[in-house]
Amino acid sequence: MSLARALQEQTFWAKHFAEVDVSIVTNRAKLSELPILRKSALPSLQQAAPPFGGLNASSLGDLARLFISPGPIFDPEGHGRDWWGSARALYAAGVRKGDVVLNTFSYHLTPAGAMFESGAHALGCAVIPAGPGNTADQLMAIAQYRPNTYVGTPDFLKILLDKARETGRDTSFLRRALVSGAALPTSLREELEERGITVRQCYGTADLGIIAYEGDSPGMVINEGILLEIVRPGTCESIPHGEVGEIVITRANRDYPLFRFATGDLSCIIDEPSPDGRTNLRIKGWLGRADQTTKIKGMFVRPEQIDLISKRISAPGRLRLIVTRANEQDSMTLMVEQTHADNTDSIANALFDATKLRGKVQIVPPGTLPNDGKVISDERKYE
Repeated sequence: MSLARALQEQTFWAKHFAEVDVSIVTNRAKLSELPILRKSALPSLQQAAPPFGGLNASSLGDLARLFISPGPIFDPEGHGRDWWGSARALYAAGVRKGDVVLNTFSYHLTPAGAMFESGAHALGCAVIPAGPGNTADQLMAIAQYRPNTYVGTPDFLKILLDKARETGRDTSFLRRALVSGAALPTSLREELEERGITVRQCYGTADLGIIAYEGDSPGMVINEGILLEIVRPGTCESIPHGEVGEIVITRANRDYPLFRFATGDLSCIIDEPSPDGRTNLRIKGWLGRADQTTKIKGMFVRPEQIDLISKRISAPGRLRLIVTRANEQDSMTLMVEQTHADNTDSIANALFDATKLRGKVQIVPPGTLPNDGKVISDERKYE
């Protein structure tokens, strides 16, 4: 969908760009004349105008799937071949027609499972819709179907391989992996490749699909149909190639067009030709968050969720979620300022209800946590 059509057919975009002469937007450079829409604004927009805040171009009943992402944010999927744009990422990872893909991304309300399945089907592959968890059943499916490709988080791939080794299961036919949703430290990539698996990663979001993917050169290639800018965090100002800033995407999708959509993720553009011959822009990959929102085990955790926990447990002091990494796994500990320590179980349950992730709880005396406004502290170190 073009910008001109969006202005004609969608009230939201007409209002959003009301003070701008959009006729000047004739090339990529002119995009910077348009105001930014930040992902952090979606929950309030969608609450005010259900279900998608007026951003959808297709009516609800004409869409294929309807999802909920943490936030909560409501995301659509339209009809069509490879709607999410994952096929190019899979192909770059070595996936070809006739391959069997073990897809361990979630199929429950969140779009990642469907996102990669649609790309695999577009390439002519069979898919095992495994989802995350249920390690014993996954190993049974692996033994029976002998997939040659893994799709999911890198952490879970290690879990599967470790469990297979422990139980004497053969996984030698798994030869390649396309991973996303969590960081891929050099140490973990090397360990997986020592086990005979070629690993490639990609970067995407539930709103936009696959934004970029690894080829045979350093960095990630921007996907077709994606216009990417890097702006100074918290502003609409584009910054020079090579400087780290916030990723802003324009995707003129026919069902859910997004113009200058600020993802909240940090990266920078690699300002040199790609040695593997790909001509699109490349980025260095995911380099963190422009705000305190943090991805843990493939799920985003936001400051608003920590605030919900504080209200639910009536905490008199501050809360801080500490995110660490050990044995190639993410972990989190919720620090809570309280005078008593007999309700850690209820706080842990509140943490899970808010984030859908398990974590530890540590009670600390009032006044222990710094008065710096930080509620999520990402202390993971990658080597």
